[in-house]
Amino acid sequence: MIRTTRTLTAACFLAAALTLGGCSAQVGPVEVTRFSAADAPGLGSGVIRVDPANPQDASSLEFRTYAAAVAQELAKVGYRQALPGEAVANPQVAVLSVERRSYQPGRERSPVSVGVGGSTGSYGSGLGLGLGINLAGKPQEQVETRMQVMIKDRPGGRTIWEGRAAFTVGSKAPVAQTSLGAAKMAEALFKGFPGKSGETILVK
Repeated sequence: MIRTTRTLTAACFLAAALTLGGCSAQVGPVEVTRFSAADAPGLGSGVIRVDPANPQDASSLEFRTYAAAVAQELAKVGYRQALPGEAVANPQVAVLSVERRSYQPGRERSPVSVGVGGSTGSYGSGLGLGLGINLAGKPQEQVETRMQVMIKDRPGGRTIWEGRAAFTVGSKAPVAQTSLGAAKMAEALFKGFPGKSGETILVK
């Protein structure tokens, strides 16, 4: 079960989605870094499935929300999901992890985090983020979200592509507590897929 610094229920997600469905999510800029293997056969084509880095998260609402957003973007770049009952030998796998942290500007970040899985990645650890925080007036609590996707080839399980995305918003922003942020992060992560290996970009 995923632990959060606040209780996020299915009702909260549904209520927010109904209320904000017609609004644009204010997220950005999203910091994105991608890495690609020099020889990545089949990258951007064929059948792929989205798995959690931590198998225990597979049934959680948070994972399903982010996984659906990632699957949608994977379809845009050329992948497809297996059809019901379709037997596919050695499909590629997109291993997804998401981490959320809340903290008060000027203080140390909370050690309590939300994790949809967790991984250091195949191309080094950490995202090296720079956080833009407006300190005018009383600082608002911030929520930092990080997403990582590793596409693994089969049957060897070699990582052929890895992408990391991150953004920070105030805790009162809609995208801090709804599924809107998942779609925006996934869209930024796969923008211009596969991207220039090792380059960090800011996607507004």
